[in-house]
Amino acid sequence: MTSSNALPVLVVLGTGPGLGMSVARAFGRRGYRVALASRSADRHAGYLDELRGLGIEAAAFQADVTVPGAVTAVVERVREDFGRIDVAYFGAATPVVTGPITDLDPTGATEALATVAPAVEFAQAVLPELRARAGALVFVGGLSAVVPMPHLGALALVAAAYRAYALNLHAALRPEGVYAGTLTVGGMIDGGDIAAATRANAPEQDLTAITLRPDDLAERVWRMTDDRTDGEVVVDVIS
Repeated sequence: MTSSNALPVLVVLGTGPGLGMSVARAFGRRGYRVALASRSADRHAGYLDELRGLGIEAAAFQADVTVPGAVTAVVERVREDFGRIDVAYFGAATPVVTGPITDLDPTGATEALATVAPAVEFAQAVLPELRARAGALVFVGGLSAVVPMPHLGALALVAAAYRAYALNLHAALRPEGVYAGTLTVGGMIDGGDIAAATRANAPEQDLTAITLRPDDLAERVWRMTDDRTDGEVVVDVIS
């Protein structure tokens, strides 16, 4: 790859057609080079064509976050190809079995909480770069971390764990000049795979009131990394 190492770099782990790509565009428009990473490479060509058509330098990498060490490996590849990492965005989702919280057993809780490990691996992998450049790390999580949603069961535990991890990183890293925070989303993000599946399963429902525009959320992510003050921003259209 031919690129200028003087330009900042955003890495998006868990790139999808909704929020992940909106975040890539939001930072790319502001002069960032963009590294995309997702479990499947099937959509990468389309993503790269779109970004390059906007004049954004970008590359894509395949990484299955459920494989131990895969996150660390892809971060190292990004560092080798781009020469630096300035902002890291974690939006990778691992499926979690949902159901009434009263039915959750210890095995289910253990399995669900294990899905937080890739976020921790990501943070550990990018922190040397972020410390070197006073960079920023942003997670995205669900509203069940702050608003009781007992029907989500184990997913609420996972959301709470992501949030707690991000907020504690915010407190720990702020004295070092590194920003960490979480965008807590209560709503259906338009353009993403979950939104598409929801509409396919309930075509007769009007979901406008609970739908969020990914470009608006991406601007929130940008402001979080630019302002560097709040450890959490909540966007809620469902509670």
